[in-house]
Amino acid sequence: MAASSQRRFIGLHLADGIRPGNLVASMVMAFAATMIITFLPAAQPFILLGVLDGEGNQGGVVGLLAAAAEIAMIVSLPWYGALADRFGRRPVVVAGFTLCGLGTALFPFAGDVAVLVAVRVLFAFGVAALSGMLATVAIDYVRDRSRSKSYGLVGLFSGLGAMVAVLGLVRIPATLEASLGDGKAATVAAARYSFLIVAAVVLVVAALMWFSLSGVRVGGGVERVPLTRLIREGVALARDPGVALSYAASFVARADLSVVAAFMPLWVVYHASGEGGLTTAQALARAGIVVGIAQTTATLGAPLFGWLGDRMRRQDAVVLAQAVAAAAYLSTLLIDDPLGSGMMIVAVLVGLGEIAAIVTAGPLLAQQVPPAVRASAYGVQTVCGAVGIFVISTVGGVLFGEWRPAAPFAVAGVAGLLVVAFGLAVRRRVIPLPEERAAVPSPI
Repeated sequence: MAASSQRRFIGLHLADGIRPGNLVASMVMAFAATMIITFLPAAQPFILLGVLDGEGNQGGVVGLLAAAAEIAMIVSLPWYGALADRFGRRPVVVAGFTLCGLGTALFPFAGDVAVLVAVRVLFAFGVAALSGMLATVAIDYVRDRSRSKSYGLVGLFSGLGAMVAVLGLVRIPATLEASLGDGKAATVAAARYSFLIVAAVVLVVAALMWFSLSGVRVGGGVERVPLTRLIREGVALARDPGVALSYAASFVARADLSVVAAFMPLWVVYHASGEGGLTTAQALARAGIVVGIAQTTATLGAPLFGWLGDRMRRQDAVVLAQAVAAAAYLSTLLIDDPLGSGMMIVAVLVGLGEIAAIVTAGPLLAQQVPPAVRASAYGVQTVCGAVGIFVISTVGGVLFGEWRPAAPFAVAGVAGLLVVAFGLAVRRRVIPLPEERAAVPSPI
């Protein structure tokens, strides 16, 4: 056991029963999951404007799609966490990739917004599974002393996945459209072929995860309890100030990510295809550059905030991250032309704020909860994120058309300031859970 407890890989202290290959698989999971989670919202404007010929307040349509997806996530997330605590993480991960692959394949075949909403809900069930398991697996596979570093690496590979999505995958429709010719038929065919290619890749990853993730269940030796009890335990943990702060931070952090993925491309595409005179495919490619800058910054910033998380109190890291994110998102109010140089600077700030908020919330929660209910706690935390996306996307989507395109970012920034205030109020009352209470993983 002593040798096992000292096992290290790429500087991380591995948990018992975890092999280096399992850790590599978790990084591949982070890359692929974020790639597909980023791709569909980023490519959404191409479907709305190029395939469905959308008119009017497209921000409202994006808000509707996001709201429907988040309702599905809110309903399913606690159950995914409880199922993962009962049956293990691997089946939930595979189910998540499978649902995302199916949703991606069907998305460009929707004939109207109502069908698009239904397919988006299917995709959201997959996103819910992957979102909860990303944090859970990253924490399960290493010991407490390495958890912030592990989260930083997950953020790094997640950022790489997002970069591939916005700099590579969203360009596929434009490339195919150019080769297929002009006209609506070429646009529709390019969209369908592009989404089917991405869906096929995701389904291959689903199969890979089944054979490469660890077959261990954290919290071995504990009695099997009903799923409803596991969900209640995850909610009850919010009485702890550290857990409550982590839940509140997730409310904003996941909304920050959603705003970047959904509204930044829409803002650029809306402006470029209107005042800029570009085709929808060309505008989407231009949007990919802007979002790519944000995600590149996020990728580079992830290890930094992972490193900081191991060198300062985790509640303080959360407060710092939320302050950075709030300032970054509010800076979008200074932008009138999303194709100008000012937008590039804001994209850098937004990317840094986005990853700071995401990387710091998870390790704080892991510090405060026992492994036996960790997946349930992460499920509830992700529900908080889903509620945040629902609120900010709905309000921001309406204000996108009624006020200005920067509105979703401003709403996210104000929410971040509220979390900063809450964090400053409770930071001295956060008491870490002793690591000795951690249970040893057992095979399933």
